[in-house]
Amino acid sequence: MSTNIRIENKLLRRQDLVYPELSFQIIGVLFDVYNKLGNGFDEKIYQRATAEGLKQCGINFQEQVYAPLIYQGKNVGRNYFDFLIEDIIILEIKKGDRFAKVHIDQVLQYLNARGLKLGILAYFAPRKLHYKRIVNIDSYIRKD
Repeated sequence: MSTNIRIENKLLRRQDLVYPELSFQIIGVLFDVYNKLGNGFDEKIYQRATAEGLKQCGINFQEQVYAPLIYQGKNVGRNYFDFLIEDIIILEIKKGDRFAKVHIDQVLQYLNARGLKLGILAYFAPRKLHYKRIVNIDSYIRKD
């Protein structure tokens, strides 16, 4: 997959991004939510607003998607992640100011449970929206 980005009349070719167009659309929705709502709300408010923004953009998604915890072939627990977008990208929303390793690990676990390549972790912080694209390297090793 190749992506062409034009910056100041120069065309940059990117072949290292996973689902660039869709992830850029999602991030655009997140910035729109943040710019219109600001900070200080509960995660659920940001999730509801993000769902509305995704609908307005015509992006297909599911909310509160089940991700089983498997140990030695047995289901030993349940997790739910915020959004599964177009059946290929996981979006997890948090309220806070810093990326926590536990949240990055959480998204990686969801990606592994579903065999997906890309997750987006978004933090609605006091001063700005922070986001991180998380690529599941294991999905490339298993499928290639």
